[in-house]
Amino acid sequence: MIRNDIRNIAIIAHVDHGKTTLVDEMLKQGGVFRDNQQVVERVMDNNDLERERGITILAKNTSIHYKGVKINIIDTPGHADFSGEVERVLKMVSGVLLLVDAAEGPMPQTRFVLQKALDMNLRIIICINKIDRPDARVSEVTDEILELFMDLNVSEEQLESPIIYCSGKKGTASLTQNGEEKDLRPLFDTIVNYIEPPEGDADMPLQLLVSAVDYNEYVGRIGIGRIERGCVKVNQEVAIRNSVDESVAYKGRIQSLFQIEGLKRVAINEAYMGDIVCFSGIEKIFIGDTVCDSSCPEPLDFVKLGDPTVEMTFSVNDSPFAGKEGKFVTSRHLRDRLFKELLKDLSLRVSETESADSFKVAGRGEMHLSILIETMRREGYEFAVSTPKVLLKERNGVILEPYDKLIVDVPQECIGVVMEKMGVRKGELEHMNPVGSRTRLEFLIPSRGLFGYRNEFLTDTKGEGIMNSLFYDYLPMKGEIVNRTNGSLIAFETGEAVSYGLYNAQERGTLFIEPGTKVYEGMVVGVSPKAGDINVNVCKKKHITNMRAAGSDEALRLVPAKKMSLEACIEFLNDDELLEVTPLSLRIRKRILNNEQRAKFRYRVEQEKNSN
Repeated sequence: MIRNDIRNIAIIAHVDHGKTTLVDEMLKQGGVFRDNQQVVERVMDNNDLERERGITILAKNTSIHYKGVKINIIDTPGHADFSGEVERVLKMVSGVLLLVDAAEGPMPQTRFVLQKALDMNLRIIICINKIDRPDARVSEVTDEILELFMDLNVSEEQLESPIIYCSGKKGTASLTQNGEEKDLRPLFDTIVNYIEPPEGDADMPLQLLVSAVDYNEYVGRIGIGRIERGCVKVNQEVAIRNSVDESVAYKGRIQSLFQIEGLKRVAINEAYMGDIVCFSGIEKIFIGDTVCDSSCPEPLDFVKLGDPTVEMTFSVNDSPFAGKEGKFVTSRHLRDRLFKELLKDLSLRVSETESADSFKVAGRGEMHLSILIETMRREGYEFAVSTPKVLLKERNGVILEPYDKLIVDVPQECIGVVMEKMGVRKGELEHMNPVGSRTRLEFLIPSRGLFGYRNEFLTDTKGEGIMNSLFYDYLPMKGEIVNRTNGSLIAFETGEAVSYGLYNAQERGTLFIEPGTKVYEGMVVGVSPKAGDINVNVCKKKHITNMRAAGSDEALRLVPAKKMSLEACIEFLNDDELLEVTPLSLRIRKRILNNEQRAKFRYRVEQEKNSN
């Protein structure tokens, strides 16, 4: 059976190449919204974090109708740290829309997602987006895409993939570079004519592969996936199996069934082979499980996701201010929340440690983990996290570490400083190409060499540089990399910061706090330009006498405090420091808070080094 009334596609691209904006226009021209309906930009980014950061974090489903054909569309993340989302949803589709920026051309994530699509033999429509940009290089980018296809050893058929030239912002598409089209009909026609319709046996027993899991407070967990064969009905008894874990073997009942129409889930009574459906009623459903007919429990193979490369330790907050700002503060709360995240994020790994109060959490990168931290923080959790560490492997007696492919676009005058910093961080230059008035540099660098570099890079390039990285491979470990050369300014005592104390402390470095901020002994209140930590007394008040000069208090001029984002705080952390995360505050602190104990510990470490 061939379902000519359905096409299932995913939109894949590098970050900021315009996937979600293009989906907006596809929905508008697909008749999803009323003519007079007010629609926000990037309507698919319905998560607060996604809207604030301007990135897609979670893959999402939508659909439109065109000439009697239902086109199911999956909008995917473009950032490398969320590539696990892309890998798993590709099992639901028959083809992909590969979006490439007309100015930037193919980037690291473009290559990664294209390789995944080719490995699964999906049909590919090349979509060169943002052709209306003033710096667009449409002809050169077309050639770069074809070179990328040849590098990946594609077949003749895949090399002949159709190319669409479009502007997601204007909502226009054309089959030629200079075409004067007024809407996206050429794109819709190409999807309908080129992407293969679902094909399978509708009379065979049910097989439905779960590629995503959602949660609803009223109905519990909701499985999302494509029906590979057969049909599914409400109240149908089914068997759950997993091709990897044979222990997953139980029966359940489909309580409710939905299809996605536009941005809504519409209740239905039954669905057939080729449909993408959402269902509830099976509380233990997990990504990668197969929902089968109870009379024929045959599991389907699921895609193998890449391994995590970065690890952080999440622990219960034990600072003097613990429990004052958070709602969930105990180790039980922390443990339950982390293991709950595993149900919908297959790229994450959570493991218990010797301590009942701390857990090791591994992910695809710093942003992957920072999004989890920010999400938990907004939910009312209070905890502490350590500095990120790369996960090492051993092969044939050789210690291997993860390497990243780093691509930076910088103005000509910034090349020198970037090359110098890359040398210190063990980066090796592989390619150097002029792109318009700028230069594109490609480096192979240990992943740990990028820790703490993003803010430094923006400072070095005066905010004009663009950097993108993608996991490359595990290679032999390089020598020591010093990511941070400056020390911390540490509060000497517990109390409230005052202007007089801050005025004297700001001569030692850059402060993170303002007058009136409550601090505790061992809390980091600033950064020193020199190596080595410095204790400062920001709570020190002016000695009061009966002699004072008029206006002397007003003469204390404080430099504005440096405000640190969550990512900046994580990048700043040293090995002997922790980040205290609460719904209201981010505080960097030393692991050992007491000044004397910290000094004794440092002395013992130096003695051991000297003896060795």
